[in-house]
Amino acid sequence: MNIRNADLSIKEAFPKVSLEEVFIIINILFWIVLIVVAAAAGLLFGYIMRKSIGEKAIGNAEQTAKNLILDAEKHAESLKKEQILEAKDEALRIKQETDEEIKQRRLEISKSERRLIQKEETIDKKLESIEQKEANIIRKEKNITDKEDELQEAINRQNAELEKISGYTKEEAKQILLSNIEKDIRTEASVLIREIETEARENADQKAKEIITGAVQRCAADHVAEITVSVVPLPNDEMKGRIIGREGRNIRAIESMTGIDLIIDDTPEAVVLSGFDPVKREVARLSLEKLIVDGRIHPSRIEEMVNKAEKEVANIIKEAGEQACFDTGVHNLHPELIKLLGRLKYRTSYGQNVLKHSIEVSLLAGLMASELGLDPKLAKRAGLVHDIGKAVDHEREGTHVDLGMELLQKYKEPQTIIDTMCTHHGDYEAKNLEAVLVTAADALSAARPGARMETLETYIKRLQQLEEIANTTKGVDHSYAIQAGREIRIIAKPDEVSDKDIAFLAREISKKIESEMEYPGQIKVNVLRETRAVDYAK
Repeated sequence: MNIRNADLSIKEAFPKVSLEEVFIIINILFWIVLIVVAAAAGLLFGYIMRKSIGEKAIGNAEQTAKNLILDAEKHAESLKKEQILEAKDEALRIKQETDEEIKQRRLEISKSERRLIQKEETIDKKLESIEQKEANIIRKEKNITDKEDELQEAINRQNAELEKISGYTKEEAKQILLSNIEKDIRTEASVLIREIETEARENADQKAKEIITGAVQRCAADHVAEITVSVVPLPNDEMKGRIIGREGRNIRAIESMTGIDLIIDDTPEAVVLSGFDPVKREVARLSLEKLIVDGRIHPSRIEEMVNKAEKEVANIIKEAGEQACFDTGVHNLHPELIKLLGRLKYRTSYGQNVLKHSIEVSLLAGLMASELGLDPKLAKRAGLVHDIGKAVDHEREGTHVDLGMELLQKYKEPQTIIDTMCTHHGDYEAKNLEAVLVTAADALSAARPGARMETLETYIKRLQQLEEIANTTKGVDHSYAIQAGREIRIIAKPDEVSDKDIAFLAREISKKIESEMEYPGQIKVNVLRETRAVDYAK
């Protein structure tokens, strides 16, 4: 009845829908409701499961944390026990080491105590020995005192007897003796004083000669005679025409670029370069030699070769200046002063190379300063630059001394160096002893035999005069002047001069040389005598 009513109501509600369609709709609605209920049940189940799993995970995490804490506590306790054990072991080791060290120190102390005891025993024995020696000395002193008293009594008795015999008292005899002794002593003292003065003069003179000659002998320098012209050899005479060039253009180019005159005369296979500036003359010589080797001689090539030669000469000048400073031990010179020193390599004075002369003066002055206890560095430096003005005296007016002073002031050399070098020609007064040594070294280097071409004839005459003085002395067979006149060897006649007389002969010849000749340094007179026995076997 109800179903039918329901059907009727459905039909009434959906008059146009069939019953089957109604059932289909109902089934769909049923499944939809079922799905919704199932989804809700699933969500509720998932929530319950998630909550259960989360609580379980939290529980596991808490348990894990508790386990970790327990493990950490156990590990910490284990580490603590290990540290305690290690500390105990370390303390035991330290205690053992300390005990061992204390034991060693106790042994050392005991040894020291034994040594001290032994030393004390030794000292006690020495003290006993010293006390015995002191007692012996006291006894000996007492005996000596007694004997002195006895001796004094004997002397007094003898003096009394002597006073009776002589008729003089003790004081009168003393005065007579003192007066006689005073006269003798005054005479001997005056003779001794004269001997000492004479010996001092001779020794001082001899010492000065030894210092100067020793300095000259220890300073060895090579000297090359140079002149104001240079000769360039040619491979053949045809080269002269190539050097002159068409209408003389080549020779004019060389002369204008170098400032040196070329003299091409009848001298076979040679060209003469003439000029007062030695550096320019060297540049011209090198340029011409390079052109001759190259074979291409024309104005542009000449200019190129002259430039190369100028650079080469500049390097040579710099190296020569640096080498001079190295040879003399003079350092920290201004680079421009070193170049000016190098220019002196091509400068001559009376045929003497000025750079070599400057090096020699520096070494001589330094050696003499060292011997006399002065400043050798100051003497060497001033001696090296004393002629530096000659490097520019062809270009500027003034003496080489004044030019040198200007150059040294320009390049900030100390005033003491300037004061020391400026006196070597007597233009200025010497302000220190090193200046006197530089002046003396300059004179020695210039006057040394063979140093200058100008003194060649004088040098030869001096040797001849030296031999003549020796040969005209009685008892001389013949003589030879050697070592540039610093020594003369004399052969004595054995039948006229005995072995005892050769010393007097040497002295006689020395006095003649001193009175008749003027010479630098000293001359050694060496007299030789020999006895020959000649026989013939028949």
